Amino acid sequence: MMRVGQGFDAHPLVEGRRLILGGVHVPFERGALGHSDADVLAHALADALLGAVGLSDLGTRFPASDPRWKDADSMELLAQCAAAVRVAGFEIVNVDATIVVDRPKLAPHIDWMRANLAVRLEIDQSRISVKAKSSEGLGYTGDGSGIAAYAVALLSS
Repeated sequence: MMRVGQGFDAHPLVEGRRLILGGVHVPFERGALGHSDADVLAHALADALLGAVGLSDLGTRFPASDPRWKDADSMELLAQCAAAVRVAGFEIVNVDATIVVDRPKLAPHIDWMRANLAVRLEIDQSRISVKAKSSEGLGYTGDGSGIAAYAVALLSS
């Protein structure tokens, strides 16, 4: 049996926070604001995985109202979601994600993100796609006030 899940996440970009994407610190004057480390890539992928097997979503599993998840490492949360997928009897076939932000430019960091994701998802890096797209100045991802990520996961049992 095959299952597909999709995920989305967005966070405001603010001064005084580090920008973490796929577990990689991306040097920039602002970072994503959130209860955890606000890694939009990890969050979107986690929701795609959980959605594919009907295991609610990241916010339900790790609520912002719970102080245990304050400043949590989102890559660890992603690893826990991948483990839950395996416990449910599924394997990750591949994942595909797109980060939407005009600045900073992410191309130099994509391979490192993919390598980090491969370790946490326990799949070969060749089965992970991460893309960075500009919104050409439109909306919160274009004016610099926010960042977003979309993800799709294919699972098999």
